[in-house]
Formats: sequence, C-alpha cells, structure tokens
Amino acid sequence: MSEDVDALKRRTRLIEYLQQHDWTGHPSGRFEFVGLCPLHEETHPSFYVNTRKDVFYCHGCGQGGDLIRFVQLARGLSFRQSLAHLDPQTTPAVDDSVVLESTATYYQQQLGNYPEALSYLNKRGLRDPALIRELDIGYAPGGSLRRYLTAQGYTFDLLRQVGLLNGNGSDAFYQRIVFPLRQGEHIVNLYGRSIGAAFAHRFLPGTKGGLYAWEKARHRPEVILVEGLFDYAALRQAGFHNVTCSLGTHLNADQFRQLCDGRRTVYLTFDVDTNQSGQQAAVQLAQRLAAKGIATRRVLLPQGHDPNSFFVQGGDAQQFQSLLEAAQP
Repeated sequence: MSEDVDALKRRTRLIEYLQQHDWTGHPSGRFEFVGLCPLHEETHPSFYVNTRKDVFYCHGCGQGGDLIRFVQLARGLSFRQSLAHLDPQTTPAVDDSVVLESTATYYQQQLGNYPEALSYLNKRGLRDPALIRELDIGYAPGGSLRRYLTAQGYTFDLLRQVGLLNGNGSDAFYQRIVFPLRQGEHIVNLYGRSIGAAFAHRFLPGTKGGLYAWEKARHRPEVILVEGLFDYAALRQAGFHNVTCSLGTHLNADQFRQLCDGRRTVYLTFDVDTNQSGQQAAVQLAQRLAAKGIATRRVLLPQGHDPNSFFVQGGDAQQFQSLLEAAQP
C-alpha cells in the first residue's frame, strides 16, 4: 500500500495539483512558493509549498502535510477517499461515509429516548418533528456507540481512524445534538452541539465539506447565508427555504466556489456580536464575492442576536422578511 501511495505522489506533484486548481504561488526561496491559503480566508499570503520535500504548510491556519493530506483537508475526504480522488483506479476498501451513515442512524434512534435532548431542541426553538426528521438530527448520549458499531462489524481501528472514538476508545461525542453533514448523498462529517458544559461545537476530523443543504438553495436567485445549523433550522422552520449554512464565518474553498457558481444575490446573515466579529467577516466575504460578480446584502439583526435567537425571543417570519428587505449592499 505504501509503495502505491509513493508512486501516486511521484506521478502528481503537490505544486502541479495546486496550480491545476487555480492556486497562484510566488517564489520565496530556492525550493519554496508562497500564496494565499486555499484552506481558509486570508489577505496576507501564508501558505508555503516546498517543492523539494513536496509538502505544504500554512502559518495562518497551522495545517500542513503532503498532497494526500491537502486533498483530505480541502475536500473533506478520508485518506482512502483521497487516494481514490487522485487515482480513480484506487477503490477504498471501506468507505468512511458508510460508517458515518450507520453512526448518524444510531444517533437519530437515540434522540427520542433522552428527554434532556428534546428539551434542548425545544429551548433552541426547534419544535417541528418533520423538520427534525428531514435534517436527520440525532443525539449522542455517549458511552454506547462503540458497542453498537462493533456489533455491526466495524473494527475498533476503523472507528478510531474515522474519529468516532478517542484515543482511549471512548465515544468522541458525548451529550451532543448531532447534525450529519452531507456532500451529495454521502455524509462527510458530523457536527455535535453540546447540551452540557463541554465546549459547544465539535466536528470529527477532516473538513466540514461544502455549504449545508446547498442543493436545496443553489437554484434560487436569492440565497440566505447563515453561520450556524440552529440558525439554518430556525429559518427553515419559519418557512424560508432559500437558506444555506457555512458552519462558521470563514468559508472554505469549496463553499466559496459554490456561492460563485451562478448569478444570485447572497444575503449575509451573520451574528451581530458585541465584538463585531460576525459583521466584520460579512464585510470581508461581501468584498470577495463582489470581486467574483456576486451581489450581496448584509442583514442586520438586532444587537446581540443571531437568526436562531431572533426567533427564540419572539421574532416571526414577517419581521425577518422586513430585515431582508432592509438589507444593505
């Protein structure tokens, strides 16, 4: 296997792959090129490629590695999926998305068994059972996933490799509401939102994939872009179907390309934080989209609100529509 991987990397050099995918680098040394990082938003080039070692490192986001690692990060693929992407003749022995599908199904089955999980969804304003089922929302109680998946025939090593188990063999997700993240028909990652005291947000290893539920919104002339999945769910529940979510304010390369794949107006509906980080990110994204010919409008929610809290605290669809109509370029 290692010989095949080495042969693949000899056939496709990292710098050649990047240039084929519109990355522009400038010489910064005998064997080095530097340019903007394709893995995160930045204005000052910090992404370095060493052509002698055939590796990259970004001083902005701290990511680094070889060609296969770059493909994993840029496209949200597993190691085996990255090999298949680079060499279609390579077929992954086990597709990680199959394991993630089994995991998501198990978490969905758990949701109704834990009143604290349903109470949390209710507190966040998500009360429509049909929407909860449509989004495949589940609950990870913790402590039971390993037993369930190994009984399904998945190996311990595979579950650790995918990131579902920690190094000590315990469940990675514990007391978390879980949203599957899909790219096409396949799950590429899971997002877990803590209902307890743990750090609020957690993904499995790998990137977050493309824009959430993009296929439902991509053909609309106007698209509402939000930061978080509960923001997305709140707007869907209120009757807005032209919504997508970037899972944070910093779009990855695939997400940015998706927004630019046709004529549309994007309504940037980021949080109105006290520190203004959400609005600053919206301004920067608007400038980048404008450079690609994409029209944008900034939706200004009341101070301290995100779309989810806007509806939880009494806002309704008509009031939100008024905010959309008042949005400024």
